[in-house]
Amino acid sequence: MGRSRRTIPEELLLLALDPATGTTAQPQSLDLGLAGAQLVELALAGRIAPDGDRIAVVMPRPTGDPTLDSALELLRRRGSPVRAVHWIGGPRLGLRQTYLCHLERCGMVHAVAGQMCGVLPTTRYQATDTAVSREIRARLDSAIRTGVPPDPRTAALAALAHAVGLGKHLYPGNEGRSSRSRLRDLIRHDPMGGLVAHAVMDVQNGVAAQPRHASAQGASAAGTPAAGRPGGVPSQPRRGGSMARAVVH
Repeated sequence: MGRSRRTIPEELLLLALDPATGTTAQPQSLDLGLAGAQLVELALAGRIAPDGDRIAVVMPRPTGDPTLDSALELLRRRGSPVRAVHWIGGPRLGLRQTYLCHLERCGMVHAVAGQMCGVLPTTRYQATDTAVSREIRARLDSAIRTGVPPDPRTAALAALAHAVGLGKHLYPGNEGRSSRSRLRDLIRHDPMGGLVAHAVMDVQNGVAAQPRHASAQGASAAGTPAAGRPGGVPSQPRRGGSMARAVVH
């Protein structure tokens, strides 16, 4: 799968995969991040554009990516621009699993079956194409260490990684503190990525009901921390029965 065909949701998910355990870091906020990453990818494809704190469809023509096109069609059906925070905070049941299965079909991860408590079947995912994961990480590292403004795709990926709380996963411990700070600062280099990242953090902080004004955006870009798992995160509907196969995150 060439670099030009990797989408930001796929790259964000690959960043979140723990190579040792096959689980994803920050699973609850990652679901929000994947929904936000779809918006960024659609914007880069010229299908949507920001309208204040809202998202407007400017070209409804499909991209050819079924998952992105499903999101584009849902946005089109709204008929009017939708607030990014409302879109990201909506139910996204199965989105992470959809992308994991896609990465598996592409040969970038493989599923490892197991059991939880010796009873419940589980599935973990291990990255197989480690060169791709290293390339994605290298782009972030370069942007953080060189201070050179990154390309819009890398800037948006960095903004989303910060928003979902991947900083401590990517740059752990006291030695990673400065890198985490610079990762947060990259949020200012891509307007769409910044809008979406702030919306992800707003949903986590439970402030989705209030419109975000431009002045608040500027203040947040400088110092809004990524929340962990506050009570404002919308609950996800349960899937199937108690004996359904679980994906361990």
